[in-house]
Amino acid sequence: MLFWWVLSRTPTLMTLPLPNSNEIIFHTPGFRGYKTDEHDNQGAEEFVSISITGTACALSCEHCNTKVLRGMTDLRRFDGSLYDLCESLAGQGTRGVLISGGSDPQGRVPLLPHIDDMKRVRTELGMAVRVHVGLPDEETCAALGEVDVDGAMIDIIGHRDTIHEVYHLDADPEDYEDALSWMEKYKVPMVPHIVIGLHYGKMLGEDRALEMIVRHPPKLLALVVLMSMSKTAMANVTPPSLSEIGAFFQKTRKALPSTPVMLGCARPMGDMKVEIDRLAVDAGLNGIAFPANDIVEYARQAGLRPQFVNACCGVTW
Repeated sequence: MLFWWVLSRTPTLMTLPLPNSNEIIFHTPGFRGYKTDEHDNQGAEEFVSISITGTACALSCEHCNTKVLRGMTDLRRFDGSLYDLCESLAGQGTRGVLISGGSDPQGRVPLLPHIDDMKRVRTELGMAVRVHVGLPDEETCAALGEVDVDGAMIDIIGHRDTIHEVYHLDADPEDYEDALSWMEKYKVPMVPHIVIGLHYGKMLGEDRALEMIVRHPPKLLALVVLMSMSKTAMANVTPPSLSEIGAFFQKTRKALPSTPVMLGCARPMGDMKVEIDRLAVDAGLNGIAFPANDIVEYARQAGLRPQFVNACCGVTW
């Protein structure tokens, strides 16, 4: 009986749209509410983000200061294992989870103690499993290779100063390329992110980050733009200009012509968000998370066929 229940729940992962297709996917993951004139993510419970460390993080990065973790389901407050929590969520209609958390002093999200639970979540519950890895070591990458995760999300940083000053991490760009190499070695689907303007709103290591990613072709690439968060050291930082953002969108599209490129969750709000989303459509990006109002119609007018998925970029049921 359990076999048929799992089979009926297992996400059917559609092929991601090719860069030159006429499809564009709008992602609305369930870690926050989303409603515009064009879409309402009423199926938000389909995909849930979980922090295995609660709000604890050894790095307290300048742009985040643990605020991103506060909107996630806190595993530490759940009386049970990661598998138990996911089993409970499955009973409420959840089809996929993002396993995230704060980093240790070496930049690693402590995933290793939960590997066996993740395997059970995949095989017994049939859920899609996406993970945040921080800056993983080879042991973590090898273990994730045995889980059959949908994707491993990692910020790729291309300048030493940004790693030290923003992430408070004693590492270098070469360490991030090592992580990409290990995930490639152990066949972990890579979902690298580049944060445009991460160095206090300035473009610094983005080009080098893109070069590293090109050398290790990922499942998909997500581009995000620095957004100022209150009560962080970057609360009043101005992001890069629209011309810089648009140029990097175009450069990325050309550098990865056969790889899906998405505009991820994080970017400035208000009028600038509308303009950034239009630039993403104009550049031929394959998807947008939490699109601004009227962007769906803007995409239709560009000859694209919109689809909506209540999950992280690249997860499709």
